[in-house]
This record gives sequence, structure tokens and C-alpha cells, in this order.
Amino acid sequence: MKKILSILASCVLAVSMMSGAALAKSENGNGKGNGNGNGNSNKEAVAPAATPAADKAKDKDKEKGNDKGNEKGNEKGKESVTSVTYDTYGNKGHNGYKGLLNAIENVKDKPAGAVIAGLLLTKYNTELTPQKKAELEAIQDKDAALTALAEMLNQQGSVTDAVYVQKEAILANVKNLNSYKKLGELYAQTGQKGIKLYVNGEESATEVAPVLKAGNTLVPFKAIAEALQAEVIWNAKERSVSMTREGTTVKLFIDKKTAYVNGQEVILQVTPAIVKGTTVVPARFVSEALKATVKWEPVSQSVVIYEE
Repeated sequence: MKKILSILASCVLAVSMMSGAALAKSENGNGKGNGNGNGNSNKEAVAPAATPAADKAKDKDKEKGNDKGNEKGNEKGKESVTSVTYDTYGNKGHNGYKGLLNAIENVKDKPAGAVIAGLLLTKYNTELTPQKKAELEAIQDKDAALTALAEMLNQQGSVTDAVYVQKEAILANVKNLNSYKKLGELYAQTGQKGIKLYVNGEESATEVAPVLKAGNTLVPFKAIAEALQAEVIWNAKERSVSMTREGTTVKLFIDKKTAYVNGQEVILQVTPAIVKGTTVVPARFVSEALKATVKWEPVSQSVVIYEE
């Protein structure tokens, strides 16, 4: 999670600084405060010849006039810059409350908007009015903000970091199938293809990938059993596998369509099998029998299993 916060902070800082700089530049205009005082005229009347003492006094008065004019000009410029900076950022710098509010106005309809909204709601919640909170909450929720951050990283060419952040987005809301779709798109950029299995948001890393058979997805039974904390018994003589969880026992037989749920016979659409030494079972049947929800995300070819 520290890595996520580090990446997020970097992106928000960059966005808010660019936005603040643009505003300061536009409001500051040409007020550089480089006045030269009233005595610094480009045209001077031709004066009659004067004594050396008079010339010396005149030069001294002129020098005082220039100093006074420059002082006024510098002070004017200082006031202008101070005013713009404070109005934009308050006394908290580019990354402060007012700076972020200014930044989100420019990107509220873009991916960065969700990220900045999340930062405002968490870091400056007490300073927000109820109306502003409602506005920010409308464009932010945790998984959407993380997905937006992943998209920003991807656009910047940081695909590896984008994948990492998108996995966090899935964990933030395991029911959001769009998050799995986005991760699949990122995986495609890295050359990773094939069916993926996710249980409670965690991607299962197994030696044998899930396989499609007769329109059904078969997954390694250990991946489901371990993730759902089910007790597993393998009977080599029967070539059967039994999984028990919260009072429910599911028993399946290799290469047979007959299965049992708490002793009640059930006919499967596809038979369990052994692939490269690993037992694979119908994902939907086993998961639903063990009281978990199963979803299929077609774009990323993801089997999504989670507990309600």
C-alpha cells in the first residue's frame, strides 16, 4: 500500500503544480513591478551649464529618485506574486487544500479527477463543505480512483506500475468486473494471455492455467479450496476429491459427471479431469456449491469468484 501512496502522491503533485503554475501565470500578467520612478524620463530638457557642485547635487538627487522608483516597483511586484500565490494555494503550497481544489476543477472529468478527489476527501475532509463533499464523492470511489491512477501510469508508459495499481483496484472492490477487464487489457500489453482465476480479488498462481471444456471453465481445485479455506480429501482408489466448507461437502469424481453435494446426487455438464498432474474441476459448480459467487468476465477471460 505504501507503493500505491507513493505513486499517487507523485501524480497528484505533478497535476496540481502544473495547474497552479498556469493559473499564477495568467493572473500575474505583466505586473512585474519594474517601475523606474517619476524622475526616470527618457526625454530630458537641455539645461544651462552648471557648476561642478550643482552637477554633483543633481546626480545625487537623480540616484535617490531611481532607488525610490525601483523600491516601489519591486514592492509592487512582490505584492502581486504574494496575492496570486495565496489566493491559489492558501498557505499550504502547491500540494495544499486550495491547490488541489484548483487542480480538480481542470481535470474533474478526466482520470486524474478521481485521484485528486480521493486525496481531498481523505486529507482535507474537515475543511470541505457538505456540498463540496457530495460533489467529490460523485466522481470518486476507491476502486475507480485506483483504476484512474493505473490508466494515468499506463499512458505515461509505466505498464508494470499500472498493473500493480490495477490489482489494488480489484482488491478494493472484488465485485467490479470492469476492474478485471482493465487488468486484462494491461496484461495484453505485456504479452500475458489466457484464462485467469481470481478468488476474493486475489489472482491464483498455479502451474496449470484454467481451461475451457464444453463451454465450462475448469480450474485447479486446490486454488478454490485454499482461497475459500475448505478442507480437502483426495481418495486415490475412487479417484475422487471432496471439499468441505461451513457444513457443506462437495464430492467429485475424475472423468465422471456424477457429483454429490451433502450426499445429494448432481449431474455435471462437464467432467473433472487431471491436466499435467493437477486435478481441475468445474469452477461454477464447485464455487456455488460452497456458497460463493462466480462471474465470468469475457474480455479479459477472467473467472471471478468471491464471497458475499
